[in-house]
Amino acid sequence: MSEDSQFFDQMVGKTVVIDLTSLYVIAGTLIGQDQHYLFLEQADVHDLRDTTTTRELYVHEMGKHGVAVNRERVLVSRREVVSLSALDDIIR
Repeated sequence: MSEDSQFFDQMVGKTVVIDLTSLYVIAGTLIGQDQHYLFLEQADVHDLRDTTTTRELYVHEMGKHGVAVNRERVLVSRREVVSLSALDDIIR
């Protein structure tokens, strides 16, 4: 098993934050993946164009206050992912 596969397996079931190449940040409970998508439940899909808050500040505040859920389920294109981290790993 590769290191990236082990890392991903450790993230399943946790609340994660995903930075995308676009102006979106997505957070939610990671429940799985396939070759094209990451699968999340109880997710917040946040368009940074809708706020004056920076990506870093938004994620920092999410780390302090939790995920503002606005989607039951969401598929995230793996091609758009820049980074994935556990919400618990956000430095507060």
